[in-house]
Amino acid sequence: MNTMRGAAFSIVFPAWTALCCLVLGVATFLPRKSVLAPAMFWVRSVAWIERHVLGLDYRVIGMENLPRETSCIVAAKHQSTFETMKLHLLLNDPAIVLKKELLSIPIWGRFLKTTGMIPIDRGAGRQALTTMIAAAERAKAENRPIVIFPQGTRVAPGARRSYKPGVIVLYQELGLPIVPLALNSGVFWPRSGAKRGGVVTFSFLPPIEPGLDPAMALKLLEQRLESESDRLVALAAQGAPKATRIQEISHS
Repeated sequence: MNTMRGAAFSIVFPAWTALCCLVLGVATFLPRKSVLAPAMFWVRSVAWIERHVLGLDYRVIGMENLPRETSCIVAAKHQSTFETMKLHLLLNDPAIVLKKELLSIPIWGRFLKTTGMIPIDRGAGRQALTTMIAAAERAKAENRPIVIFPQGTRVAPGARRSYKPGVIVLYQELGLPIVPLALNSGVFWPRSGAKRGGVVTFSFLPPIEPGLDPAMALKLLEQRLESESDRLVALAAQGAPKATRIQEISHS
């Protein structure tokens, strides 16, 4: 059954995404807020396809740890493509730190530019951090959550990779709390190999408040994020918890 579902999803998902990209391509010539409507339609429709075709759902815990009226830095684990398609559902209008190369993707790259994402040129050294800070300051002024993957790339469940300085640079320069976001998406949606059904868990952890020593803040972030993600990966092996719809726990 899982094999059949996975095969069906591998056909339906790219076909539907290609169709939506035609609409999104036109929408990218509109103002930023207008572009968000078709993008939100796409991410919601993809979640529906995942649920009904692949059998993959998700649940969210710890939403109370997100500030309601101010910006924050969401430091998220990155295990798969799955979470990148859920960030707009979880956070409404996030400014996501991403590699500059993504801007070259036809249509999608223009969408990322139009919606005010934060591209970073990983080969530009110190200048890359300066550019990132300037873009993050604009997002902060708009009270948008700023999402960064502190390890800088996808890391498989259980694997270890060092944390990059970007998240702490933002912490120091913006004076915002860091809200860690743990997850276990890589169990169900691996970088290579077959996707399978189940329930992905997203867990927002208590914030690391501004003002701590940078080294201490980074140590706390890594300890909390790795520990909770390991717990969620182990939970996935025990069976599927009940899914929760984001509409039921909206923080707006």
